[in-house]
Amino acid sequence: MTAERRQWERLPLAIPLFLRGVDKGGREFFDYTAALNFSAGGALVISRHPLSRSSKLWIEMPKAPLPKSSVPSSARILKARVVREATKVPYNIYALRFSRPLV
Repeated sequence: MTAERRQWERLPLAIPLFLRGVDKGGREFFDYTAALNFSAGGALVISRHPLSRSSKLWIEMPKAPLPKSSVPSSARILKARVVREATKVPYNIYALRFSRPLV
């Protein structure tokens, strides 16, 4: 059995998010999709778009529908890149690494 190389624990949380980037065909896209799990260093996300390994992406977390005084005014946007892919028809699953860890 090989040692786990992960620096941060993965949390198996399905989190809705917006995913923006450029697909393999060079077309820009903006999708509402979900992460299957999250860690401080990256996420596993679903996309209908075929992406290249090392594609640069931007993840935006939707804001909670609460009064403005209850939540921060700015959205959280994370830069990431594809480090691994697994195609599951009709979707693609991508392991992403954040450009900066969340912690």
